[in-house]
Amino acid sequence: MPNHLLDSSAVNCALSPPKLFVSTVPLRDHVTDLVSLSTDSPLAWLSGKDGIVGWGEAARCRLGAEPKTVEPTDKTRFFEADRWLNGLVEQAEVEDEVNLPGTGPVAFGTFSFSPHSPGSALVVPRVLVGRRGTHMWLTTISDEPGARPEELPSTPSTSGRIGPVTWQGGTLDPQRWMDTVTGTIERIRSGELEKAVLARDAVAEADSPIDVRVLLERLRRRFPSCFTFSVDGMVGATPELLLRREGDRLTSLVLAGTRARGQDHEEDRRLGEEMLSSPKDIEEHALAVDSLRAALGPLSKELVVPDRPHLLRLANVQHLATPAQARPAPGVSALDAVAALHPTAAVGGTPTGSAMRLIAEEEGMDRGGYAGPVGWMDGAGNAEWGIALRCALVEGARARLFAGCGIVAGSDPRSELAETVSKFRVMREALTDPTAQDPFQG
Repeated sequence: MPNHLLDSSAVNCALSPPKLFVSTVPLRDHVTDLVSLSTDSPLAWLSGKDGIVGWGEAARCRLGAEPKTVEPTDKTRFFEADRWLNGLVEQAEVEDEVNLPGTGPVAFGTFSFSPHSPGSALVVPRVLVGRRGTHMWLTTISDEPGARPEELPSTPSTSGRIGPVTWQGGTLDPQRWMDTVTGTIERIRSGELEKAVLARDAVAEADSPIDVRVLLERLRRRFPSCFTFSVDGMVGATPELLLRREGDRLTSLVLAGTRARGQDHEEDRRLGEEMLSSPKDIEEHALAVDSLRAALGPLSKELVVPDRPHLLRLANVQHLATPAQARPAPGVSALDAVAALHPTAAVGGTPTGSAMRLIAEEEGMDRGGYAGPVGWMDGAGNAEWGIALRCALVEGARARLFAGCGIVAGSDPRSELAETVSKFRVMREALTDPTAQDPFQG
């Protein structure tokens, strides 16, 4: 492979994007594990056996934190990223022999939950391998013309282990976090707001740098119906599709309302029916669906949202779920829709501004990319964006885990704490032996 494919030409979003030469070719050799092709810190978006995995860096759009004087619902970072990516695509020279979503120039993205937090970025990889059904492809992106490798790279080795992990408490211990939930319930009952989503964190320290490929493979196998992702240090398996765009169709999935899975079929059925008839969970879910309608309605020529949610059962929890479909109005991009949707009531609250201010005041931590949009876009406007849930920020040997839940007037602090424990389990089991002592309960 030419040496220039390994060099980085990252730029700030305030600067003009580089001119890139993009080649996508079909692959004759099909592999079952895309993650095994990547280097230690891959860019990845996987669902079942399909997905895209990239490595190297052809270009980067860095987005700084906005001043604290900016409203917590500010959308500037999304619009700056969209302009930058449009400029990159306009001047790129592209040869695409496959022409499917995820071919040609592709940017992986992660956006901070709050505009006041750093960490939002778009990253265009040097090399990308993708699979969609029976199709598989290789994309190379270079700042020089003519680079067209048509064979898979050799597979890097991985130990398949993370190593011993030491757990540390998060910003708030369980009791202080429950006290915060209690105070939030009081503010909701006083009429200040209807719902707020509160999160907590925890930290894992390994004895050596954490191999993200191991995390991705464990998450993909355990949660094949989720979107397993790795973008700029944010790694996880989210069940929540914020937005998918294919051609002139938008799809979204609202998740709000959670129960643990039962120990047997009868308990599992009982827990699901309990949630479907729970006024607290129905209210929480309805607020999230209303926020989606309010966000996508003005951007759509057509919007279809079912009247009632259904149950979505995952390996560790079950949710109330409502799918939505829309046709965007002319000129509306995927990032326009992402900007309108974020933060949804499922990760922020209602009303949005009041909830975002309460989170900043009471949560005691910076979420960074947790609960922010994460995903990818291609040069044709196709995209998949999820919400960064069931995830961790991985930096070297350190992983910072996050879990949250929606607080409404009928919430119970101890039940909400138990919900975060269930959600932490996704990344905890990916990082260490699932029989290890639970570090998240008081």
